[in-house]
Amino acid sequence: MSNPITVSALAGLLKSHVGEFFGNVTVVGEISNFTAHRSGHWYFAIKDQGAVINCAMFRGSNGRVRFRPATGDRVVLTGGMDMYAPQGRLNLIARTMNPDGAGDMAAKLEALKQKLAAEGLFDPALKRPLPPMPVTIGVATSPTGAAFQDVLKVLRRRFPGRHVLLSPCTVQGDGAAQAVIRAIQRLEADGRAEVIIFGRGGGSPEDLMAFNDEQLARVVAACSIPTVSAVGHEVDVSITDLVADVRAATPSHAAELVVPERDGVLAYVDEISERLILGMQRQIERRREKLGHIKLRDPRQRVVDGRLRLDEMTDRLHQKMGSRVERDRARLGQLGGRLDAMSPLKVLDRGYAVVTASDRPITSAKSLQAGDSVRLRFHDGERGATVDQDPVS
Repeated sequence: MSNPITVSALAGLLKSHVGEFFGNVTVVGEISNFTAHRSGHWYFAIKDQGAVINCAMFRGSNGRVRFRPATGDRVVLTGGMDMYAPQGRLNLIARTMNPDGAGDMAAKLEALKQKLAAEGLFDPALKRPLPPMPVTIGVATSPTGAAFQDVLKVLRRRFPGRHVLLSPCTVQGDGAAQAVIRAIQRLEADGRAEVIIFGRGGGSPEDLMAFNDEQLARVVAACSIPTVSAVGHEVDVSITDLVADVRAATPSHAAELVVPERDGVLAYVDEISERLILGMQRQIERRREKLGHIKLRDPRQRVVDGRLRLDEMTDRLHQKMGSRVERDRARLGQLGGRLDAMSPLKVLDRGYAVVTASDRPITSAKSLQAGDSVRLRFHDGERGATVDQDPVS
C-alpha cells in the first residue's frame, strides 16, 4: 500500500496535470451566471444540454472582447483548463471570446497561427531592426483612409522632410489581402523605401480579416525591406502583426516608431558636439601641460658636446694604439732574440768557421780535392784558402 498524501498535494498534482493534458481548447456553449467583478475579471459558466463548466476570464484577456457578454449569449471560448484547489473546482480560463458563428473563423485563425509559428515565421530572432533615420518611407494602405493621413501628420510633426511613397490598396473586403500583397511588392520592387508601413485603422474582426491571410503573412515574412504592421487598435493582434519585423498598435504609432523626433535628435547632436569639444579641450590642455615640462636643448650645445666626445675618443684611440705598439715592439724583441740565438752564425763566436766553395757550404771533407780554393768565414770576417792534400780514406 502506497504512503498517503495530503489533499493539498493531490490537488497540486491535479492542477499541474490538467493544463498539460488539455492544452489549448476551443469550446462553444451558452453563458450562465455571468458576473463582471469590480476587479475587472469576469466569472461565469458555459453550458449546453448535457454539462456545465465554470469559467473565468481575467482583465488582461477580456479587454480584447469586442462585445459585452450576458447570461444567455452563445459564445465560442478558447483557453486552457485549470483546477482551483481551495474549492476543488475545475475551471476553463478563457483567453478569447467571440459570439457563436465566429467560432469557425476563430478556430481556423488559431490553426493558422500554430502552423506559421511551427514554421518559425514568428521567431523573434528573425526580426530586423528599423533604420535609425530613414529618408524614404513606404506606406501600403488605402489612400482615402484615415490611416494614411495619420501617418503623414505624425511624420510631419516628428521629422519634416521625410519622403513618403504611397502604394495604394484596398484594406477591407474581398480581394483586400491580394491588394495589400501587390502594394508591398510594388514598394519592394521600387527599392527606394528603407522601411514599409502597411495596415489600416481599427474595425471589426471581419474588417481586419485581410491581415490574417496566410499568403500575405508569407509575403511580409519574405520582404527584403524592414516592415511595420499597423493594423487596427491596440486590442487587435493580427497574423501580420506577428510576422512583421515590428508591430505598431495604430498607424500613428507606426509613424512614431519609424522616425525619431527631430528636436530630440538635434538635442542629442548638440550634446555630442559639446562633449567632443570639451574632450578636445581637455586633450589640448593635457598636451600643453606635457609640453611645458619638456626642456629643449640649445643645438649649439649639442655641437660642443659632440666635439668633446670626439676629442675624448681620439685620446682613447691614441692611448690604445700606443699600448699596442709597445706590446708589439716587446714581442718583436723577444722573437728576434730567439731567432738570433738559433742562428748558425752565432757558433762562429766560439772559434768555429764556415767553409764554402763556389758559394756552397762544404759539409764533408770528401767533397774537396787538393788544390781546390775555399773560403773560410769567421765571426769577424772571411779569408781564402787552398786545400793542400786529398781527403784521407
